[in-house]
Amino acid sequence: MFESLTGKLTDVFSRLRGKGALTEEDVAAGLREIRLALLEADVNYKVVKEMVAHIRERAVGEEVLQSLTPGQQVIKIVRDELARTMGGERATLALDRRPAVILIVGLQGSGKTTTAAKLAALLKKEGRKPVLAAADVYRPAAIDQLKTLGETIDVPVISPQDTPPPEIARQAVDWAEGNLRDVVLVDTAGRLQIDEEMMAELERITEATAPSETLLVADAMTGQEAVNIAAAFHERLELTGVILTKLDGDARGGAALSIRHVCGRPIKYVGTGEKIDGLEPFHPERMAERILGMGDVLTLIEQAEERLDRSKAEDLVKKLKKNRFTLQDFLDQLEEMQKLGPLSGILDKLPAMGRLGKGRLPELSDEELEIRQTLAVLRSMTVEERQNPSIIGGSRKKRIARGSGTKVRDVNRVLARFNEAKRALKFVGGRRGKGNAPFDVLGVS
Repeated sequence: MFESLTGKLTDVFSRLRGKGALTEEDVAAGLREIRLALLEADVNYKVVKEMVAHIRERAVGEEVLQSLTPGQQVIKIVRDELARTMGGERATLALDRRPAVILIVGLQGSGKTTTAAKLAALLKKEGRKPVLAAADVYRPAAIDQLKTLGETIDVPVISPQDTPPPEIARQAVDWAEGNLRDVVLVDTAGRLQIDEEMMAELERITEATAPSETLLVADAMTGQEAVNIAAAFHERLELTGVILTKLDGDARGGAALSIRHVCGRPIKYVGTGEKIDGLEPFHPERMAERILGMGDVLTLIEQAEERLDRSKAEDLVKKLKKNRFTLQDFLDQLEEMQKLGPLSGILDKLPAMGRLGKGRLPELSDEELEIRQTLAVLRSMTVEERQNPSIIGGSRKKRIARGSGTKVRDVNRVLARFNEAKRALKFVGGRRGKGNAPFDVLGVS
């Protein structure tokens, strides 16, 4: 999302780091470029003005100008200011009441219904017992969509027929109380633009449920319009936070950097994909580091701990010790890695990878295509073939190629990759016995 901004800021800092000492003129020139980069990223101009003023105030002080590493000092100041602008610390949900009500609001097309289900899934993982209320009675198939999502994550959906939205929300709260559910997420109706009728209905739902949280779902792709929408909703409903969707898209990032300053409410979560687990808590400091090309290793580690199967990693270690790595194990490991999301998303969280720029994107797409092809080939094999690859001859390769929609040369490529991986892992497994711990990356000590 912040690719262009990251690239431009990296260029500025590279020039500053190249100087043994900084003058006020050097800082002023750097700040001009930072200001232009932020404006081009669609950051609100008032936010840019305040940010640059704060950076200048610290950057022209003795701490920087007399420092042995002035370039690094400026980077730290910019990082701190980016984090401060986005809220400083992670803003958590206030869920002290039982049941706590979370009102999900926003315009049509922002992703409210999907986000409500994603948030329910996330809360369920945290040990909560959520229930969903289908209060969008106007959009065709909205209730059916929420029911389908509810079944996917095993969360009940309250959707009484021929009932006005405020009453649906109130009945959901009553149902939650009677069934020992501690969170009610109310999916409300949106429209193509803010209007009095929509706002009045949301106010009636608020009166009926007294929500602990009123969260606006805003599309990051709309840029500054998302900020204007947040301000308009907050004026009527007193938002407690914002969920930015499509943060993995091509938006320039201005909304993420502007919302807190403009409407005074924090971003609490960000949508990072279409899958039901594509919702992450928003950490301002981590996001600031990603913007500056420093990556977000902490989030990547948390995702690995949450999504990867530790028992499979331990089983792999045992097999490697006995030199029994098979195509089935190869398939299992690729499927495990897919749980972390697209390869581009993983690389985006690694330090310095954000500096690669758009020129690398086709390569990443090719790499992801190759992974999908490899999975298709492996899944087209029989269990016997995956356990004993030596039986895969010419006729079997043709059958596997037909079943996976690939060519025989692709099957040969997968088998060659497997043999390379097997040799490499055998070497690493041998080194492990000499005191190294390469499998720590799998979560196995």
